[in-house]
Amino acid sequence: MTYRTLMALLLSLVPIFAAAQTSVYESKGKSGPVFSDQPSPGATQLNLPPPNVIQGPGAPPPQGPAPTPAVAPTPYTKLVIVDPENGGTLWSNDGAFDMQIQATPRLQTQRGDVVRVKIDGNMLSRAFSGTTLNVSATDWNRAAAESNVEHTLQVIIVDQNGAVVIQSAPVSVYLRRHTKK
Repeated sequence: MTYRTLMALLLSLVPIFAAAQTSVYESKGKSGPVFSDQPSPGATQLNLPPPNVIQGPGAPPPQGPAPTPAVAPTPYTKLVIVDPENGGTLWSNDGAFDMQIQATPRLQTQRGDVVRVKIDGNMLSRAFSGTTLNVSATDWNRAAAESNVEHTLQVIIVDQNGAVVIQSAPVSVYLRRHTKK
């Protein structure tokens, strides 16, 4: 029994004992006054004020049937970048491109999961909620290493608290710009 439970039980019994003890008697003993609930020769009855009793909150009302526990979400078993493929080439003058990913099971957006993208190890500031990811020129310019022709892409699924749930293997791609001849 915990300390709090024991104290609550004892405090709930105080009014019962106080009501049962209607009279208190004081008599003189060898070492000072003696108090008792039984009268003795030469004892005087004391008129005590009623005890201070504070009623605690009652027990909470009974609840309905216990809620059924939520079904644990199915963990992701696979996350891959489908397009662009590893070793592939992105043709873009400004760095904007589309990515296609595949998650198994599918992305669980209803529970708050989102996709985050890393370019050259730098996380984009925004998250995506689908499997087709539109990386903008601004995203590219903020994250990609300028001096590289070869770049790495990686996707990560994070939950609503920002914790990593699963991440893909990095994919190497080459960025090429269109030129006129």
